[in-house]
Amino acid sequence: MPKQNDTLFFPILIGDIGGTNARFCILQDADAEPVQLTSVKTADFKTIDDAIRIAILDKTSLKPVSTILAVAGPIETDEIPLTNCHWVVKPKEMLVNLGLKDVIVINDFEAQALAIATLGDDNRDTIGPQRPDMMASRVVLGPGTGLGVAGLVYARHMWFPVPGEGGHIDIGPRSARDYQVFPHLETIEGRIAGEQILCGRGLVNLYRAICKTDGVTPSFSDPAEITATGLSGENREAKETLSLFSTYLGRIAGDLALIFMARGGVYLAGGISQKIIPALKLPEFRAAFEDKAPHSALMRSIPTYVVTHPQAALAGLSTYARRPADFGLALDGRRWQA
Repeated sequence: MPKQNDTLFFPILIGDIGGTNARFCILQDADAEPVQLTSVKTADFKTIDDAIRIAILDKTSLKPVSTILAVAGPIETDEIPLTNCHWVVKPKEMLVNLGLKDVIVINDFEAQALAIATLGDDNRDTIGPQRPDMMASRVVLGPGTGLGVAGLVYARHMWFPVPGEGGHIDIGPRSARDYQVFPHLETIEGRIAGEQILCGRGLVNLYRAICKTDGVTPSFSDPAEITATGLSGENREAKETLSLFSTYLGRIAGDLALIFMARGGVYLAGGISQKIIPALKLPEFRAAFEDKAPHSALMRSIPTYVVTHPQAALAGLSTYARRPADFGLALDGRRWQA
């Protein structure tokens, strides 16, 4: 009997379901390029089934028999509520309602981890020194609405995505400036986790703490305003916010590189990373990443990148769909078949 991973049925509907947007494409077979690339607002449809039927199935003669979905939320039962979205994914109903024979649902950051297995230079921006690609374990971090983290372990000539809640590990002060700023950061029950700083609302939290430290009235409350004025240098506090954000992101990225021995590289995903590439290319990020005595020499050998692929999750799921045997993706409790 074939392993559960080894048999996928084409055509396959690929979906990346976020809180605000859902993105889809169809793979006709393992060698085909994706078609019917579609993005919809989740608020525009009552259910995910409605969105797939109206936005995809009603507009193509290519009828998928399977679907692989990446969702922002835990997959614990056969009714999967989504974070920041009113949709509930119900795979058993999808089999009936959409005429599918196979439904696979995985975590959104597992899809990001699948993507970094094969990203080339045209879909990533190197931060720091250029290093040759190694078939070795990798890490992906995504500062966005929150701080997503996943590992991609390379073993037995296969890639094993390892999702988790790494965005909630503690982050603490180290420099003299940190000790001035950290007392003014908003905490969660006394904790300053990575996500308290390294995400959209975290950026605002850090900016406000810097303003409070310096006795300055905050001018901005929107992350986009802080990044824009920080990058342009128009606002001193916003500029320092990006500098410290880059430092703290470098520290936590370096910690995760050590945990996973990520010789294959650390990848920064998410919208914020792409927006602040000029700040990440300044010395602070790599300096913090490499400052891991007694392993600084090791850290200097590990490359870091920003993912620039506009649809990285879809690309990751498509790579898996084409070559499932290359990935140790556990599907127990996450695959439903008619």
